Amino acid sequence: MLYKHLAGLTEEELKEKLKDPHWRIRNLYYILDKDKNTVLFVPNEVQERLLQNLWYRNIVPKARQRGFSTLIQLMILDACLWNENQTGAIIAQDQDTATKIMRDKIEFAYDRLPPPIRQTIPIKTDNVKEKVFANGSSISVSTSARGTTLNWLHVSEFGIICYQSPLKADEIVTGALPAAEQGIIFIESTAKGRDGAYYKMVTEAKNNADSRKKLSKKEYRLHFASWWDAEEYEEDPESTVIGKKDHDYFDRMEREIGRPLSARKRAWYVATRRNTFADEDEKMWSEYPTTLEEAFKVSTEGVYLAKQLERCRLDGRICRVPYQPSYPVNTFWDLGVNDDIAIWFHQAVGAADHFIDYFECSGEPYSFIVREFDKRGYVFGHHYLPHDGNQRRPGAVMIQTPKDMLEGLHLKNIEIVDRTPDLVNVGIQQLRDDFSTYYFDEVKCAAGIIHLENYRKAWNENMGVWSDSPKNNGHQHAADALRQKAQARDVVRRYAVHGGSNTRPRRTNKSGMAA
Repeated sequence: MLYKHLAGLTEEELKEKLKDPHWRIRNLYYILDKDKNTVLFVPNEVQERLLQNLWYRNIVPKARQRGFSTLIQLMILDACLWNENQTGAIIAQDQDTATKIMRDKIEFAYDRLPPPIRQTIPIKTDNVKEKVFANGSSISVSTSARGTTLNWLHVSEFGIICYQSPLKADEIVTGALPAAEQGIIFIESTAKGRDGAYYKMVTEAKNNADSRKKLSKKEYRLHFASWWDAEEYEEDPESTVIGKKDHDYFDRMEREIGRPLSARKRAWYVATRRNTFADEDEKMWSEYPTTLEEAFKVSTEGVYLAKQLERCRLDGRICRVPYQPSYPVNTFWDLGVNDDIAIWFHQAVGAADHFIDYFECSGEPYSFIVREFDKRGYVFGHHYLPHDGNQRRPGAVMIQTPKDMLEGLHLKNIEIVDRTPDLVNVGIQQLRDDFSTYYFDEVKCAAGIIHLENYRKAWNENMGVWSDSPKNNGHQHAADALRQKAQARDVVRRYAVHGGSNTRPRRTNKSGMAA
């Protein structure tokens, strides 16, 4: 029998309690639990923390199945039922998921409300995408939300959306989030690498939390939930062999999180990784992170430069790499479609290649880039453009190549790097071979390094395999710019070793412009 826990209340007592949203959430809604049983919703530990620390904008990086989606959707339903003219929207990663949310969460909870409540607040419009109530409030569930003012917005699995569908993620950022600017926003997701808007939002929220910053209404409050404080994530340790490497990991994590990880917890973690994720650490980091930092450790699946970056870190070559005025600064460019431009700033120091800076922009004129060069105050050597730097395109007055336009802005010593006939088998391999001498400034090159970490193969959905071509996810521009260094390696080294008329340019104009 549903609602037997309310049997002892008088009608007046019940009316009074129904005024309190915290009471309603804990006493009024039934859900399907993980075993498909109908149970009264009772918040768990992490759900209670979210309820007690709500903010105008809330971001929730989490382990799987911690119940945040259920709680948030019940809160939106509750707000729409008990307040007039509220508009709530739930954005899912695909339409099938959106349909299931409406059916298994919204409809399920509403249909099991006490009949007097459903009779008082009936549904006027009822379909798989939208519920409109008699009080003027509504809830929509879809893959986007634009064009209406929202009081409540829940973006589910935004990290997955950013990873799989950058264009859809951009639509959410530019459309749905502004629509809920005056309302309450929840963004929750498991992580999928350091990629896109979700990672940036979580990073900013963490920085604010670490600094104990007083948040404005437009800033996100961080709510992180790991796997280790979930009571159900335990297993008999007698059935799982845990090796020294894993025990060392758990011991290290205990020190980091400040609480013990029992034998049962350790057994569950190892068994889940081994049997559910084919013993792949990266998937556990994403799906069941122990710390927030671990949630965003980059998976190496399909990443072209994974081994090279790992070696670079082990060797300590991602560090502070200061500008040395006695060496000229070379630049390596990518001229992407839609005017996307990426540029690495490089110094050849002995046998080492120092990347001291990184710059990118989109839709800006070349004059803007040259002004950026001036701001940096470097003494420049050569500027290496890809092969399309010599291709003619419409200019302001005449048909010009990028090289022509840059020379027109007095940028000197421009080199065109020959086209690689086979990008995947030749060009990328050249970059991998050249990588062993690279040093990156960890601060000024941070954005470029993230791009390299996410320069990966495209996924072939039909075949279920990685394809032979790079994914056009916005990260390829930085990698293509860096590839110009590898392809021009011999030319760069010849200038560095033998010098040339421009090795130490005699000019006061530091951007490399003609006097």
